[in-house]
Amino acid sequence: MVRKIQRAIVSVTDKRGVVEFAKELHQMGVEIISTGGTGELLKKEGIPMIPISSYTGFPEMLDGRLKTLHPKIHGGILGMRDKEEHIKEMEDYQIPVIDMVVVNLYAFEDVVARGASLEEAIENIDIGGPTMIRAAAKNYRFVAPVVDPADYDSIIEEMKANDGGLSLSTRFRLAKKVFSLTARYDGAIANYLTRFSDDSTEQEEFPSTLNIQFEKVQQLRYGENPHQKAVFYRERKPSSATVAAAKKHHGKELSYNNILDTDSALSLIKELTEPACAIIKHNNPCGVAVSKESHLKAYELALACDPRSAFGGIVAINGTIDEELAEKLNEIFLEVIISYGYTEGALEILKKKKNIRLLEVEKGEPEPGFDVRSVSGGLLLQSRDTESAGDLKVVTRRGPTEEELRDLLFAWVVCKHVKSNAIVLVKDEVAIGIGPGQTSRVDSARIALMKAEEFGHDPKGAVLASDAFFPFRDNIDLVAEYGITAIIQPGGSIRDEEVIKAADEHNMAMVFTGIRHFKH
Repeated sequence: MVRKIQRAIVSVTDKRGVVEFAKELHQMGVEIISTGGTGELLKKEGIPMIPISSYTGFPEMLDGRLKTLHPKIHGGILGMRDKEEHIKEMEDYQIPVIDMVVVNLYAFEDVVARGASLEEAIENIDIGGPTMIRAAAKNYRFVAPVVDPADYDSIIEEMKANDGGLSLSTRFRLAKKVFSLTARYDGAIANYLTRFSDDSTEQEEFPSTLNIQFEKVQQLRYGENPHQKAVFYRERKPSSATVAAAKKHHGKELSYNNILDTDSALSLIKELTEPACAIIKHNNPCGVAVSKESHLKAYELALACDPRSAFGGIVAINGTIDEELAEKLNEIFLEVIISYGYTEGALEILKKKKNIRLLEVEKGEPEPGFDVRSVSGGLLLQSRDTESAGDLKVVTRRGPTEEELRDLLFAWVVCKHVKSNAIVLVKDEVAIGIGPGQTSRVDSARIALMKAEEFGHDPKGAVLASDAFFPFRDNIDLVAEYGITAIIQPGGSIRDEEVIKAADEHNMAMVFTGIRHFKH
């Protein structure tokens, strides 16, 4: 049912587009009631409006804390137009109906994000705004709540097409937005306040209750497997350098596995500053390289690490893909390519394969924040692993050469993105063998060595990274047989001395980072 809009309250913190919106409402004969700064803005722009204090006969007071909490406002919003007793009571108390509530809330989240004091944060907790929009949303059969400036244009368009009215479906859609907004808003307040001790003198990193909200982006065809249902949600304002904000140029819809693997690939290349390529399969790197020469060369070197595993993988490039690289990428089957850009010619070439997903993101640093993981009956929350190697400690008689140190640092970056237990072999800033996800560290080392030899790489002169300490010297003795010359690892084993002794016996250089990089 279409209901004509005749009277509206307009009171917004986010003033984008509100002048134009109010002008359109006025031109359609809508009476506008407004508050404080919004009212002053509309008045300045020549838009007739009734100050809320004049409308209610009660002044704004308490430094603006009390403006809209009045029976004439809330009665006009909550009154049900199809109940005779409601209509009679409104007439008896001279409460006109209000058909639209255009309100958005104090920017509490933004204020907190910029490091406000507790007192300032408290003053930015909106009371009147949530009360009005919740009332309007509850009574959506008769009232249109408008909380998002992005809706202004479509609302005006619909009103013009319906003699100033809005449909029930539109009002219901707008009402759903209200409760999502107020849930997020109250959740943000609770997250902030429950980090404080009861005397408000201490603040913890994590709140005692956690409220999170994400927006649905895509209903996925299925999850990890066809019998599993899945959906993709994203943050309200994801960084432009994330998979959630990626621009899709071409290809089929992203699958659950595509999204996971693409995120892993993007996280890895963000840590590399020179032209780099990462190839990911089942959430593990199967090729990573940098090249001062070009992104094409970096891709060729990354592919050479394990070309068999790269089939059907995800390729990430930390730069712009040109025509020459596009031709090379088209030589094998890939699920997704993600980069910081494409030339027009490169897109034409890559689009010859109709199913490949071509994604573009802005260049960005590794994302801070938190990782969330569900478990039966709960979830785990941890700060994201953005630590680098930090201060290296040489623990062997021989320190690494300049070339070895360069490769060790590169190997350490790659190793952080490999499932534990992780071993990575590197030569000339190219991964030549990757051993992921074994329950025994020595087995991961064997796989890395096996992969290197299988695809024609000589481990002699390469370096090795391990995501966690070596529990025994067996790993050192094993890789020494293949000519590994230097190792980077966290250290911290009760057998560190035994491991260091083995490295010295083989004339290896070994450095400790003091930082572990488990990934599960």
